[in-house]
Parts: sequence; structure tokens; C-alpha cells
Amino acid sequence: MPNSPHKTSPDLLVLHTLRCIGFAALDRVAEAAGLPESDAESELIDLAVAGLVTRLPGDFGGWGLTDAGRAADAERISDELDAAGARTAVAGAYDDFMVLNPELLDLCTAWQTRSVDGVATLNDHTDAAYDSRVLDRFTEFDRRAGVVCADLAAAMPRFQRYRGRLAGALGRARSGEVRYVTDDLASYHTVWFQLHEDLLVTLGIPRH
Repeated sequence: MPNSPHKTSPDLLVLHTLRCIGFAALDRVAEAAGLPESDAESELIDLAVAGLVTRLPGDFGGWGLTDAGRAADAERISDELDAAGARTAVAGAYDDFMVLNPELLDLCTAWQTRSVDGVATLNDHTDAAYDSRVLDRFTEFDRRAGVVCADLAAAMPRFQRYRGRLAGALGRARSGEVRYVTDDLASYHTVWFQLHEDLLVTLGIPRH
């Protein structure tokens, strides 16, 4: 019988999610990890007791990794990759991701700026036809990004959540919530950046 797909433990999933998204409030950690807030909070409290995360209280507070947490995540996520026998598959998907990455950055630039009489200006999103054309390009891009996400999820199921988050951001943008392309904490660009960070940390590749 084939081996069951490797399932990341909830504590590592929350720790690694925080590593990839940076300092964040509970709702963002839960959303990015794909867990109910109560479950994410329970894991964060246990991680804090272990000295791996810390919480800053207040209206603008949130959760962040300690130095020990960052080191523990790097070690545990690498060990998990090898234990699952998925390093080659994830490395191959990372290569495919990097082929798409420059195109995504170009699309974001096209969304944020546009040429008027040969002069680059900020896109104020008052030209619906222009925005629609760029979103059509995003939709075509997303189909190819979906293939990379599927390959990653087949290797390590924890990557599956990125597919839903990317599709959700694009769907909201196409419904008129334009901030979900580049300007929201759950925007397509933000989720893509977090996936990039996840791949780098998972494979032990330094960000240049």
C-alpha cells in the first residue's frame, strides 16, 4: 500500500506559518495556517511557554517568533521534509515557482501603475477596462500557479492551503475588491510572497 501523505503537526504548522508571514495578530495566523482561531491560539500559547514565540499585547499587538523559535522552525521543517521524502519534489516545484515569479511581479507592477501618454502613473483604478485586462492576465497566470501548488501539495499537504488563499484573493479582486491584488494583508501578492518565503525556509535557501 502507498504511504499516507505526511501531515504536519499543528504546533509546527503554526510555528512555521508565523515564520512565513511575520509578526501577526491571531486572526491572520489562523487564516494563514488554515486552522480555527481557537486551535491556533492554543498552539501559540504552548509555543510561547516553550519560548519559541512571544506576544505583544495592545490594539496593534500580535505574535512573533523568538530567535529560538526561528532556529527551531528551520530545523524542524527541514527534518520534516526529509522524513517525508519530499525534498526532491519540493525542490522541483520551487524551480517551477521561480519561473513564474518574475511574471507575477510584472503583473503587480501593471496593476499598480499604467502608462498614460507614455508616462508611467499610479493606477487609480478608475479605468475598468484596463483593470479587467490585467485581471484577465492574473487569471491566466493563476491557472499555471495552480499547477505548482498542486505539485507542492502532492509532496507536502501543508502547501495545499496556498491554493485556496490565492484563488480566494483573486476571486475577491474580480468581484471588485481591488485591494486583494496587491494592497491587502490577504492579497494575491502577499500570499505569493509568503509561499516564496515558505519554499525558501523549507529548502534552506537564503533570501538574497
